[in-house]
Amino acid sequence: MAVITKFVVVREGVEKMTFTSKKEADAYDKMLDIADNLVPFITSAELKIDENSVEKLAFYLASNKDELANLLKGVAKAKPAATKPAAKKATKKAAAE
Repeated sequence: MAVITKFVVVREGVEKMTFTSKKEADAYDKMLDIADNLVPFITSAELKIDENSVEKLAFYLASNKDELANLLKGVAKAKPAATKPAAKKATKKAAAE
């Protein structure tokens, strides 16, 4: 018989997610804390967004907190790889002329 350890994230008596490692469970719990803190912040913007959309937006921002933090710091997102080959073609064309 195998013994399996599970870490369950519970919010307000409701099981949200189950993980096999404490580190993953803690990270998810922290993300939910951030989302909970973002809801009143977004609501205070008076944008007339329904409650469900506010919660979805807060969850999205919390789950992408690292990218959001970089954007707020003014760090530009890396350009798509599709633009790099075009630059190489232009360089080869210029060399041929």
